[in-house]
Amino acid sequence: MTDAPAQSSPDTTRRPDGFDLQGHRGARGLVPENTIPAFRRALELGVTTLEMDVVVSADGVVVVSHEPWMARAKCLAPDGAPIPADEARAHRIYEMPYERIAAYDCGRRLEDFPEQESVSAPKPRLRDVLEMAETYVDTHDRGPVFYNIETKSRPDWDGTLHPEPEAFVRRVLAVVTEAGVAPRTTIQSFDPRTLEAAHRQNATVRTALLVGTAGNPGLDDNLSTLSFVPDIYSPTAELVDDALVSAVHDRALALIPWTVNDPDAMTRLIRLGVDGLITDYPNRARAVLETGAP
Repeated sequence: MTDAPAQSSPDTTRRPDGFDLQGHRGARGLVPENTIPAFRRALELGVTTLEMDVVVSADGVVVVSHEPWMARAKCLAPDGAPIPADEARAHRIYEMPYERIAAYDCGRRLEDFPEQESVSAPKPRLRDVLEMAETYVDTHDRGPVFYNIETKSRPDWDGTLHPEPEAFVRRVLAVVTEAGVAPRTTIQSFDPRTLEAAHRQNATVRTALLVGTAGNPGLDDNLSTLSFVPDIYSPTAELVDDALVSAVHDRALALIPWTVNDPDAMTRLIRLGVDGLITDYPNRARAVLETGAP
């Protein structure tokens, strides 16, 4: 008699089973980005992974935000007034304690997203997003949720808009580890230094190399910026063709492009064989996946 094979619990699953539908900044096309309501909407729409951006406050709190400052198009000052155009970058998150950050309302509706509903919401702590998502999974009939966390870092921002990469990543990993979701977490970045730090500090956490169009030298040169092979290659969608899909898969990497909002583009990429996609509109992607056509 032989023992039955051990089954992995959700907490030890490192990668999604099947196509990885990622909600960009939650569900940015429908609810203001990187807010608790946006992440909840993405979960309601059945995403596999919550994609988000993080920065760090003056008191060391990991905050979910795309910019390391209060963007005037997205946020109102604590007194409810608009942030003057010439002061936006003066509202630096790295110079404010989280208590101050939470006083800003960052749920303003953006004109670029006509389906987006306005909500009143602060920039949440990463731990708050994880707690909400894990509670949602526990109370709904769905599989585990995964997390794709982008560290918003650049060499010229070190020490002024964020900590240096080692300290930045250490804080992020501490949060996901304390929440018990590190095995389901990916650290992604355009900044190879962030990924190197993540790999050194916890090689079991997945990494994703983000790639844009500006000065793009190609797959091999992009991968050569790292001393190790990442788990995911994540280029802007317009770079993806059959040759890139084959080349990425030949290297045993997952290919997850961003940010894909048009149903025709979703269909094209799915037919090419991408492993997932990042979208502002999980509802559109879900419809494509369910019907096989826009």
